[in-house]
Amino acid sequence: MSLNCNELNLVLEELDLPGSFIQEIVQPTYDMISFRTVKGGSLSNIVICTGAGVCRISSTDSKVPKNSKPLRFHEFLRSRVQGMRINSCEQIGLDRIVKMDVSTWQERFFIYIRLWSGAANVIVTDENGTILDCMFRRPKKNEVSGATFSLDEKIVGEEEKRLALEKFPVRTFTDELKNLWNEKHPGSDFDSLPFNKKIDAFYSEQASSLSRDSLLLQAEKWYNVRHSKMQGALDRLRAKKNQFENADSLRHTGDLILAFASDYDGGSFLECEDYESGKKVRIKMESGKSAQENATAYYEQYKKAQSGMESLLHDIEISEKNLSALEAEYEAILKEKNVIRMEQMLRHDSTPKQKTEKAHAGLHFEVDGWTIIVGRTAAENDELLRHTVRGQDMWLHTRDYAGGYVFIKAKKGKTVPLEILLYAGNLAVYHSKARQNAQADLYYTEVKYLRRAKNGPKGLVLPTQEKNLFIKLDQEKLRRLDELRIEN
Repeated sequence: MSLNCNELNLVLEELDLPGSFIQEIVQPTYDMISFRTVKGGSLSNIVICTGAGVCRISSTDSKVPKNSKPLRFHEFLRSRVQGMRINSCEQIGLDRIVKMDVSTWQERFFIYIRLWSGAANVIVTDENGTILDCMFRRPKKNEVSGATFSLDEKIVGEEEKRLALEKFPVRTFTDELKNLWNEKHPGSDFDSLPFNKKIDAFYSEQASSLSRDSLLLQAEKWYNVRHSKMQGALDRLRAKKNQFENADSLRHTGDLILAFASDYDGGSFLECEDYESGKKVRIKMESGKSAQENATAYYEQYKKAQSGMESLLHDIEISEKNLSALEAEYEAILKEKNVIRMEQMLRHDSTPKQKTEKAHAGLHFEVDGWTIIVGRTAAENDELLRHTVRGQDMWLHTRDYAGGYVFIKAKKGKTVPLEILLYAGNLAVYHSKARQNAQADLYYTEVKYLRRAKNGPKGLVLPTQEKNLFIKLDQEKLRRLDELRIEN
């Protein structure tokens, strides 16, 4: 239940914000802002919420947690508004819109807080009405940076105020809420509290329980979707593992085809007697190919199954860990009591793209004091070459296979040990098309001996003074690298 026009007026009277300084600004969620203000040595936390059905401005005694990832509007407010003095803060007519006049000795802004459910917004303008930024950018309503914002600030007469008070009375609160408050705060009487305190109690107790129920439904839906996808991927890996465990049958099938090659007529099947079991078997063949070519195809499947088993087991282990982490995260959400924190936990995956930029490009690993970096895409390779690696750093790449670049950061006065080179080589093979073969030739050289291919695609380089290195994937090294990865 959002504040009505008369409740909003009462709240602003009690807040007495003119003359306060905005000491700190926190934006815990997309639709909530907290101003920490100071006036005459006393501190207050002012919460502005634009969520549908809970639009309000009020003081709060509850802790407002910071968001783990910076939000766009929060960064703007911190850089331009934090530290300003509040000259005035008043309701515009009988509208649920608050106009806050803030300034420093250099500049002056107006903050318009519109508390309409479904159309709520916080808009910051300069003295000329030019929008500097908004909590929600809405181009269709011309609520974007650079647009002009204006309101008809008409004067309301006493008769209009009286009629509005009759139509929209200040709410009364349930006995349930009063009893709950009095139980939690012995010696305090709910009825004697300022209206701001009552509003804070309502949204932290009754309204928050409703919000928490909604958030729990969101959490359940989020968990079910993620769990279904991850469980499906794990099931496919396990099914593939079962196929690989029957790899010996592929080799035996190839042996049977060669043993009865003279009986093959070039069709889709070869019928013969299994010399091990004595039973008649029907082997699927690829018509148009000779018996030897069909046998070779079965042998290749056998080799792939043999070489891929260790990688597959590693992938299964990682998938199981991720599934366990998801379950633990869901349990943490269910146990969380702070609804703002719950919303943060649920929304951490939906942060806008421009705010989820990684601290560094590529994958970073720390192995025995050496830093190894992997660029997995052309864009990452190019980013690393431009901004991360230097001339003395080592560069590795697979020969004859497409793949990412791997770099070993140089250490002054030290040569890269063979063991570190092998770790980097394993990463180069693993992050390339050679992974299926589990082995490849690499070339490596220092970054200073790379030159960009003229008119070539992004990130493409041509090496000189390169050396050769042959790598067979070492599953033990890959497992250790997974543990040594530095999270962004």
